Amino acid sequence: MAGVIWIVALVLVLFTVSYVGYGRYLSQFVGLDDSRETPAHKYQDGQEYVPAKKPVLLGHHYSSIAGGAPIVGPITAALVWGWVPAALWVAIGNPLIGAVHDFVSLSGSLRHEGKSIGYIIGEYVGEQGKNMLLWFAFLLTILVVAVFALVIGFVFDSYPQAATASMLYVALALVFGFWLYQLNLPFSVGTVVFVTGIFATVYVGIQYPIAFFGAEFENAPDTIVLFGETAPSIIPELGFNPNVGMWVLVMLVYGAIASVLPVWMLLQPRDYLSSFLLYTGVGGALLAVIVGTFVTSTSEPLTFQVDAWYGAFGSENAGYELMPLFPLLFITIACGTVSGFHSLVSSGTTAKQLDKETDARLIGYGGMLGEGLLAAVALCTIGIAGFAGASGGIGLALPNFADGGGVILTAFGIPESYGAPFMALVLASFLLTSMDTAVRLSRYMVEELVGTPTTSIQSFAANRYTNTSVVVLVAFLLLGTGSWEDLWLLFGGANQLLAALALLTGTVWLTNWDRSKQLISTGGPLAVMGVITVLGLLWVAFYQVLFVRLISGDPGIWIWIAAGSQIVINLTLVGLALALFWKGYGNIKSTGDVGGEPVAADGGDGIPEDD
Repeated sequence: MAGVIWIVALVLVLFTVSYVGYGRYLSQFVGLDDSRETPAHKYQDGQEYVPAKKPVLLGHHYSSIAGGAPIVGPITAALVWGWVPAALWVAIGNPLIGAVHDFVSLSGSLRHEGKSIGYIIGEYVGEQGKNMLLWFAFLLTILVVAVFALVIGFVFDSYPQAATASMLYVALALVFGFWLYQLNLPFSVGTVVFVTGIFATVYVGIQYPIAFFGAEFENAPDTIVLFGETAPSIIPELGFNPNVGMWVLVMLVYGAIASVLPVWMLLQPRDYLSSFLLYTGVGGALLAVIVGTFVTSTSEPLTFQVDAWYGAFGSENAGYELMPLFPLLFITIACGTVSGFHSLVSSGTTAKQLDKETDARLIGYGGMLGEGLLAAVALCTIGIAGFAGASGGIGLALPNFADGGGVILTAFGIPESYGAPFMALVLASFLLTSMDTAVRLSRYMVEELVGTPTTSIQSFAANRYTNTSVVVLVAFLLLGTGSWEDLWLLFGGANQLLAALALLTGTVWLTNWDRSKQLISTGGPLAVMGVITVLGLLWVAFYQVLFVRLISGDPGIWIWIAAGSQIVINLTLVGLALALFWKGYGNIKSTGDVGGEPVAADGGDGIPEDD
């Protein structure tokens, strides 16, 4: 039986070769030049435009992009089609598509004063194109909130220890924020104290696991049940379990509150602390696979309990009889290979902090390769744990990431009883970060769409509490079907389609900059992701949701509302994307001529056109 070491070896070799070779070529292709002043220096204001040292910015950027999706997507794909296609898509697609996407998004923003991809596309196709992209990204953030809240519910139900540890982790982050920004106490001392505290929460969670409802918890028999075995009928049974439903409600409320707090109070200290969990979880697991294979031993063999290949239409683990590998595999692994969400981070956020242009290679291209390593870890963990213990669908198998991770960490002599809850906390911390960050980003997008309010309706829409409440409410409605396959593929398709739009933005920029530049590096991935994502989203809307859930099923009113909302969002996303593709194609076809001259002769700002 094959060992998971082969996945580790594959990605380490291919990623290293790609970074040294293709990453260097792309740096030369876009003309990275340290003599050129970056936006961080040109517009330094001590708030948003702040030059950061390369290692510091890499840590912040990596923590921002490496959420729960590169764990969840590969696990789902491996259980449906097998670990071989999942591993190949991560190992090959990441350096050729995902890392290119992140690097071009960051480089393009550098040449446009650190602005977002929405601003950049608007410079070339007009204000309408900018607004369409913002609406697309806004709908994507709602999907992020919905699916990640559900996964957190699954994880906390399977590992009540992680629920306790996560609550303490958030509390420590709040205290750390006051330590730094209100009490002005030493940063280095705070780092030692609070990072130690984060790891201590795992021990507390093991001693005092908590749940809202339920009777038996396999991974934590001594769980403290707060409200008894049965739940009132008002609590939704998402995943056939009211405890999951209650945790989802709590997480949505948490996401709403966290998103309106000042960034110094929770977001910044939490992201900093979570980076230590990220490095420890990813780096430790990769090293443990190597050590456990060649040096020590583990509690169970580090071999695959998941088949290498289940077939082109999915395994019996899947929620549908038909789940064709093409195009669904490529939108199921929504972040480990390529992620449109990264373009929102790379452009307009990371670009404002880049100290030197050449830093973009490590942070943009290298950062995405680092997320691919996280996806490889996820494949290793589910490969070892398999589908065991998950009766209720793939969604309920996601916590098996912690089971497999616990086995891997025994290579260092760490008992599974500690290693597994720690890996569950790693997963939950990523999901918490991604979820409330998505709520915050959605608010920013609405504010940018509205601009300066001139009417009472605009003022109502721009209100932070109003639009936050709308996002959380719609996210909750989307969860009504309780179908993991529907929700994850809808999110994955939207996320990958945003990546295609970011690649379109990069291709338009390059065309307007220099008509002689080759467009294969961005245009090839753009064509691949555009076709795959549109076909995938249409399959989910018309086959999985409309035909299976509504026409062939016996849906109640709640299912009709949830499924209807999913179809509307799905088709809206496809329509917006196709309209933007047409606008971008029109600009590229005209080769960027405005009055006979290239729009962006120096690789910088273009000339906006009015629609």
